[in-house]
Amino acid sequence: MKVLALDYGSARTGVAVSDPTGTLARPVGVVERVGTEAGLAQLLEVIRAENPERIVVGLPLTMRGERGEQARETERFVETLRGATAVPVESFDERFTTDLAEQTSSAAPADALAAAHLLSSYLTWSSGEA
Repeated sequence: MKVLALDYGSARTGVAVSDPTGTLARPVGVVERVGTEAGLAQLLEVIRAENPERIVVGLPLTMRGERGEQARETERFVETLRGATAVPVESFDERFTTDLAEQTSSAAPADALAAAHLLSSYLTWSSGEA
């Protein structure tokens, strides 16, 4: 199953996608200001181009697993996205993905790398290997 992952941020949202088998994750890029009409339209173009079967949005829980303001903002974005696309959208705990992205040497933007790390974690979890 092809999955698209989003590392949501009000300024920049990282995008990653899996291969069609749902095994490998690769960073795609960054969409600016997805909370705006233009940003959401650009994200929907990426979704149409990648044609995923599922979208996973990183949920930034606190270290204690609680929902802070950023998590609540992300949940509002998830609801907006669910209303804008027919592709199923779910959230997934993204703790540590930004830290992993910052430690990864790559030409891809850090936000896209964070989305790829999120997606790798999700793919491992959903395959039952976690």
